[in-house]
Amino acid sequence: MPIGAMVFLGGVLAVFAVVDLVMLVTLLRPGDERSQVVVWKASAWTLLGTTGGLVLEVAENLIRSQPMAINPLIHLEVVAILYCGALLYFRKKLGG
Repeated sequence: MPIGAMVFLGGVLAVFAVVDLVMLVTLLRPGDERSQVVVWKASAWTLLGTTGGLVLEVAENLIRSQPMAINPLIHLEVVAILYCGALLYFRKKLGG
C-alpha cells in the first residue's frame, strides 16, 4: 500500500476516533436542562436515522435474497457521524 494512502487512512481513523469520543463525552456529561434537551434531540434523530438505514438494508437484502451482513465498525462510525451532525444542528438551533 502506498505511503500516501496509509497516511490518509490513518487520518480518517483519527477523525473517527475523535468523533466517537465526542459522542461518548456528550452522552455521559451532565448539564443543565437546555443541554439535556439538545443531547436528547440529537440522540433521537440518530436513533431514527440508524433505524431507518437498517430497515432499508434489511429490505434490500430480502429483495435481493442476500445474506444480512453488517460491518460493526462502519455502523459505529455512521452512528457517531449522525449523532455529531445532529448535535451540532440542535446546539445551533436551540442555543446549547
